Parts: sequence; structure tokens; C-alpha cells
Amino acid sequence: MQRPSLRRLLRAPIWLYRARLGWLLGHRFVYVAHRGRVSGARREVVLEVIERDRQSGAVTVVSAWGPKAQWFRNLQAHPPLEIRLGRERIPAPRQEFLSVDEGWALLRRYAVKHPRTARSLAKMLGVPIDAALHGRVDPSVSLPAVQFTPS
Repeated sequence: MQRPSLRRLLRAPIWLYRARLGWLLGHRFVYVAHRGRVSGARREVVLEVIERDRQSGAVTVVSAWGPKAQWFRNLQAHPPLEIRLGRERIPAPRQEFLSVDEGWALLRRYAVKHPRTARSLAKMLGVPIDAALHGRVDPSVSLPAVQFTPS
């Protein structure tokens, strides 16, 4: 269970987006509004952008906590309500769940651009970064990835 102070710190980026200050986070983070799978209530999360396609506007994120992350499970049940990236608000984006292989290929590309952060992500996933970079990953280790594209 998280301490209240840690929870506030982790949720601080949400308050920036609510205050229309998401641009302060640049394009490394994306705000995702979605519905709770059971309650149907609006939920919000800010995630690190793993890959961004400027041409199509697609933004890809991964669940470092695996397929049991609440936001990931909610998106499996309901499509996203909106995403915000910097100053841009994208209502009802399309979402696509990537395959396990696509998720690991995504992490390899990310590790080349952001080696320190990739090491931290691999550590959270319990996977040696060298194994992730060279494709020698236990196939049972899932790296859930979601791509959002403007409708």
C-alpha cells in the first residue's frame, strides 16, 4: 500500500493536466482519461510515452506493472475517453493493444534513446536490460503496450 505522500507525488502530473499545464511535461508524458471497468467512473492516469509517431499522431505506452495495472485493465474493458499530450487534447482516440513481441521491440527502441530510464523500467519488470535489448526475454514475461491514435 502506498503512503499518502507518495500517492500525492505520483498523482501530481494529473493536477498539472487538469490545470491546463500539461505542456510543462512536454511530450514525454501523456494524460489518459478512461472509465473504471466496474464502477464506470472517470479515471485518470499520466504515463510515460515510450514512442511517438509525429506523422500519424500515435502515442505508445507500456504498463511497467504488467497486465494487472488498473489503468490497463480499465482500457481493456472500455475505450479511452481522451488523451492529452502537451497542449493537445485528443477526444476518443483509437487504441490498439500491441502483441508481446511488439512490446519488447518497442522497449528495445526506447532503450537506445533513453538507456537510463530503460534500465529502471527493465528492473521494475524483473528483466535484465541486456536480455531485453537483445531479444533474449522469457516469453512468459508480458510487456503490455497500448498505442493511442487520433480518431
